[in-house]
Amino acid sequence: MKSWPYPDVPRVPGAGVPLALYDTADGEVREVEQGDPTGLYVCGITPYDSTHLGHAATYLAFDLIHRQLLDNGHEVHYVQNVTDVDDPLFERAQRDGVDWRELGTSQIQLFRSDMEELRVIPPRDYVGAMEAVEEIIVMVQKLLDCGAAYVVDDDEFPDIYASVDATAQFGYESGYTPEEMATFFAERGGDPDRPGKHHPLDALIWRAHREGEPAWDSPFGPGRPGWHVECSAIATNRLGRHFAIQGGGSDLAFPHHEYSAAHAEAALGCPRMAGHYVHAGMIALDGVKMSKSLGNLVFVHKLTQAGHEANAIRLGVYASHYRGDRDWSDEVLATAEKRLKTWRRALEHPGSLDDAEALVQEVRTRLADDLDSPGALAAIDRWAASREGQTAHNPAAVKLIRTAVDGLFGVRL
Repeated sequence: MKSWPYPDVPRVPGAGVPLALYDTADGEVREVEQGDPTGLYVCGITPYDSTHLGHAATYLAFDLIHRQLLDNGHEVHYVQNVTDVDDPLFERAQRDGVDWRELGTSQIQLFRSDMEELRVIPPRDYVGAMEAVEEIIVMVQKLLDCGAAYVVDDDEFPDIYASVDATAQFGYESGYTPEEMATFFAERGGDPDRPGKHHPLDALIWRAHREGEPAWDSPFGPGRPGWHVECSAIATNRLGRHFAIQGGGSDLAFPHHEYSAAHAEAALGCPRMAGHYVHAGMIALDGVKMSKSLGNLVFVHKLTQAGHEANAIRLGVYASHYRGDRDWSDEVLATAEKRLKTWRRALEHPGSLDDAEALVQEVRTRLADDLDSPGALAAIDRWAASREGQTAHNPAAVKLIRTAVDGLFGVRL
């Protein structure tokens, strides 16, 4: 699947600082396994509606991670999927009276254009579920062969499920209690009451063909993939059975990331799929969680069409820590625009090159500490405030600060 253009990401002079991130599974901040390449997998969209700021905030958080890894001199192999065959897509297409493929294609294109406008570094591999059906079938077969999955006793719809007890450590990624798992499984796409399942939490990995749904041939009959196994196959086939970071929004910690890790670990015999499981918090609008059902969405393309710079949108998102549930409002955007203007004005009299180098290292150190973007922005604010009333111009300092803010934050001054 076609990605979006790669933005110019300038190399920042000086030494990067090794990145430490909070790992949901271990509940601690620790240094990321950085290799050559460093594998980064971030779960992509289900393309049934326009990109809203909640989506964008997640991808901006992982873009910040991507940029810090690059600043440490490491190649990053970034992979992202698109769940372009799934129930929400079919339901929205039926509601709107359009072909589900056309709906998916239009929303994927809008997502691409939003990511390009926000100057998000694209994935090296951008993979739709429909493109990956054959490799998903291979993983389903592996799960069946090793006894980690089974076919339900149903002559009409012989769906295939992965056993929740197929790995000894199931539950390690989210840390949820059995009660929490039961609640979130039912709320987030699970089917605990499906007759024939061995356990209510067993997850669907192959859905037998139903009339009116797309289907692909397989050794176990026509059907389509389950959601979690899609990411298991796409990630491990490109990054290996163990890679550095699996990421997404906090609502994916369970069931999606828990199951995608469990499927890969059972099928491939790896003790732990990802070194870090990293989750971005949810976005609220004026204190109310942003969601399609409430109709309180802020769309990226509408903000940019109204004349708001992508630079300001990025600063507005980074003003709060990525792991926390955050609020978006007109005030947040206005504050970001004021901050952008202040920084640009300060560049007219930036101070000495030594001061600029010290500022860049402080920003690097803040970002390396679990993406402390509020602390990094505050450091630049202090530098900008110190330039009030100054008159000396220093082209070398201007260049360094512009390069650093662009390379590390994706913000052009």
